[in-house]
Amino acid sequence: MKTIYLLNGPNLNLLGKREPEIYGAETLEDVAALAQGVCADGYEIVSLQSNHEGQLIDWIHDARERACGIVINPGAYTHTSIAILDALNAFEGPVMEVHISQVHKREPFRHHSYVSKRADGVIAGLGIEGYAAAVRRICQIA
Repeated sequence: MKTIYLLNGPNLNLLGKREPEIYGAETLEDVAALAQGVCADGYEIVSLQSNHEGQLIDWIHDARERACGIVINPGAYTHTSIAILDALNAFEGPVMEVHISQVHKREPFRHHSYVSKRADGVIAGLGIEGYAAAVRRICQIA
């Protein structure tokens, strides 16, 4: 079985409760179920969320040994974390960056992503369907 890590950063634990006009009504559990549902045969999802940068980095390091690909929504760390970029640069499989909202229609500080410098694909503005697209793509290339 091949494993895809589905990593979610800060505040995504509040998905479905926080700013539903931007992020929708679906929960993080809905995201994990959707991702698992679109996996090709022989693939599984490990869904993890943390509000702590170091924990996300530890999971990226763990993925080096356990995962064939990473789907990551780093939340606000997208725009600030060189440390997450460095960790992703040490991962040899495909990385897909996902954002639920269309970040380029939002505040200017959200237009820059450190993670995009490593990502093999970036999906923004599709709601939680972006996760499904990212998982499908990793199943095609990993």
